Amino acid sequence: MGNTNRYYVTDTDLSGRFPIYTRANVGEVFPDPVTPLTSGTGLWRAERGWRTAWERMGAFEIGEFPAGEFCQLGVVGGYCYLNASVIRLFGERAPGLSWQDMDAQFFGAQPGIPAYVEADGDVRPDLTLRIGETFASILAFSSVDQLADINEHKAQTIALRGDRPDLAAMSDAELWARYLELIGWHESLFSQHIYTTYMATVPVGMISAIATAVSRPDLVMPLIAGFGDVDSAEPSHALWAMGRLVANTPALTSEFDSGVPGLLDRLRGSSAAGTAQFLAMFDEFVRTFGSRGPNEWETRSPSWETRPELALSAIERMRLAPSSADPAGHSVERARERVAAAEELLAVVAGDAAVHGQLSVAIAASQAWIPARERTKTNNIRLIHECRMPMRELGRRMVERGFFDEVEDFGFVQADEMDGLIGAPNGDAGKWLGLVRERRARYEELSAKTPQFVFVGSATSPDTWEARSATSAGRLSVGDVLQGMPGCPGLTRGRARVILDSNDPTALEPGDILVAPITDPSWTPLFVPAAGVVVDVGAPLSHAIIVSRELGIPCVISATEATRRIPDGALLEVNGSTGMVTVLGE
Repeated sequence: MGNTNRYYVTDTDLSGRFPIYTRANVGEVFPDPVTPLTSGTGLWRAERGWRTAWERMGAFEIGEFPAGEFCQLGVVGGYCYLNASVIRLFGERAPGLSWQDMDAQFFGAQPGIPAYVEADGDVRPDLTLRIGETFASILAFSSVDQLADINEHKAQTIALRGDRPDLAAMSDAELWARYLELIGWHESLFSQHIYTTYMATVPVGMISAIATAVSRPDLVMPLIAGFGDVDSAEPSHALWAMGRLVANTPALTSEFDSGVPGLLDRLRGSSAAGTAQFLAMFDEFVRTFGSRGPNEWETRSPSWETRPELALSAIERMRLAPSSADPAGHSVERARERVAAAEELLAVVAGDAAVHGQLSVAIAASQAWIPARERTKTNNIRLIHECRMPMRELGRRMVERGFFDEVEDFGFVQADEMDGLIGAPNGDAGKWLGLVRERRARYEELSAKTPQFVFVGSATSPDTWEARSATSAGRLSVGDVLQGMPGCPGLTRGRARVILDSNDPTALEPGDILVAPITDPSWTPLFVPAAGVVVDVGAPLSHAIIVSRELGIPCVISATEATRRIPDGALLEVNGSTGMVTVLGE
């Protein structure tokens, strides 16, 4: 067992066998600290689901992970970390892959991370054989629609919204029981997500290896974009349609010009042309995509259903964008580029029948497994949202009784405390309120920090972490270049707009370059009006990067400390094909 320091109530033990931890990738899932409720319920189920997925792949035996201990994940200073050692070992055991491949596909550029060092028990020829058999079995699929389990889960999680009971009519105990029932399913859905995620590395790895071998690595990115069936991109298309309606309807334009606060109430009280159509579209949007939002794996966080102003703010930005920013048009263009890149790379290897056959299979399989990864993620998000809703009703009641200050304070109660909360007499309100306030205050203190990005063995104390608002001493000047990794091809110019929180995109104007710290799918609607995107961290299989490629927005990832080094308002050139970000002017 590794470090056991506790800086927050959610902190976990760390693995001694697998010592390297990173915020890469998982920072998109949990950009903020994890609340006590999520840590003790959802996070632990995710840990167990991950183990089941490894066993299903044949990559690990369950006994390699001590029972009752976090190994895939860890929490330090409230922040969730991903165990890079385990993922690297998968790369070493998997035929045709390596630890470097795992770093490249999942983590991107990570300064200071040590090289893999083989440990006792790492080499398992028997497991390598089993992984190879799994890989061979998944290459037979060429469309996400062929993956029956994943699509059945999609239908089931969509049905949860339609079958939602009248939460206001349920008792406190029944609300908590519903949460527990639903979160129990998370383990299975998350296991499917992890399995699918690693299966997506197979065709990508094959394509990358072949393209690199024939000196055409520039064709890799176009080949893993333009699928047209990515669930995480769908909300952006719906938001765009509403934005066009607003832009083309004077009455709606006037209402949006008056600001997002109170907008829905104003529209619902209006009989002006276009308002009824917009409201019908928005209501359907919330019903279909209301589970999405910032930090969406966390039940305490708002969603587009619980805080519709978040979606309205995205529409407010999109309505100002030119028609050329239509994500549907960009998706079509990416699809064309994908077909052209496939034809070009296949032509290069046409003289080698075996390699040509392998490449053909890999290209086809990528069409199934990359969109499937986003589908399994979306399935989990729908489930988590249905867990969120009964807890919000319980939180509302606790506010009325004086136990909470805010509806979302349910997140600061641990699972094993919930029965005590529900059964507590009103005279105990002060005790519970004090506990919640103490935990919320520490949570907010940690939220203002930038957690250590990578550590080996144990992290430094959060007291030494920089404030999120801190700027770098190495600020870029005119002519300076920041080198990142290609995210989505294309060359664009625009004013830098450093946005640290997707909840408030109002500073972003159409044609600006969005510079963000780390993006989850709640950011992707902001990609549409932007001329380009620059992200501090990221990798080819990061969720938001996959979506940006579907939307066709030039993007650079792993641009280390971009949000600290790029001056807000600077004129930038972003080359999504080379990963170069150049400051052209002030």
